[in-house]
Amino acid sequence: MRPDLTLLRDLVEASPGFGRGAGAVPEALIREAEARVGPLPPSYRWWLAEYGHGRAGNADIATVGPCGGAAGSEDDMYEAVTAGWRLSGDRLCFAVEPDCGDEYRFALDRAGETGEYPVVHRDGTNGCESPMAESFAGFLAVLAARLHGLRDGPNPAVARLWRSTPGVLLDNGVHVYGPHLVRERNETFEVSRYAPGWVLVGDDSGGDGFFMRHHGRDRTSVHRLGLGAIGGDVAAAGERVTDDLIGWLRAGGAS
Repeated sequence: MRPDLTLLRDLVEASPGFGRGAGAVPEALIREAEARVGPLPPSYRWWLAEYGHGRAGNADIATVGPCGGAAGSEDDMYEAVTAGWRLSGDRLCFAVEPDCGDEYRFALDRAGETGEYPVVHRDGTNGCESPMAESFAGFLAVLAARLHGLRDGPNPAVARLWRSTPGVLLDNGVHVYGPHLVRERNETFEVSRYAPGWVLVGDDSGGDGFFMRHHGRDRTSVHRLGLGAIGGDVAAAGERVTDDLIGWLRAGGAS
């Protein structure tokens, strides 16, 4: 899904372990960097325009700046995404952990229809590469979920959504939460007490919540139930909305 940049800002500013710079990168410098390494994904461009540089957990996120030398020169500053060591074939390293730690790279050979590149994780110890997220925004959401103690997400469907975007807010008021909101909303409505095995994943901005199972075989169906009527058997008391969370959101969250 296309990353929601408003919710991305909320996630960055609400998540522990995130550091962000105070200076935005001018558009001219971003375009100069793109002339050297190719188009940068929209959510990463947003980060550069908002914060300039920063970190997520232990990972230092590359910035852009005036070139230190000719194109491809090793004189480029180490922190810049244009530094010569960052581009290797169809991989562009945009974040790295200190002391030869893990790297996070854009897979430039797999651009999505929204202009985002999937993010792959490269283990700093053995060099093995594995998929991590479907966008830079998803990379931030995945790290935020781990920093919030949520692992990858409350169930596979929500985890898949977070790999693209830190939540969704539709024009009709349907709001599926990102990792920065899930725990607080579930604690507020005492979901674990009144509906064990269920998790509140969003709401309709009108008093109803969207619930999914946290455990069990059926962790794909979404049920709507009044937030004041949370009980043990959400499936019986509520309305089954969809079995395809992401497809439903792409279709506009229609009832």
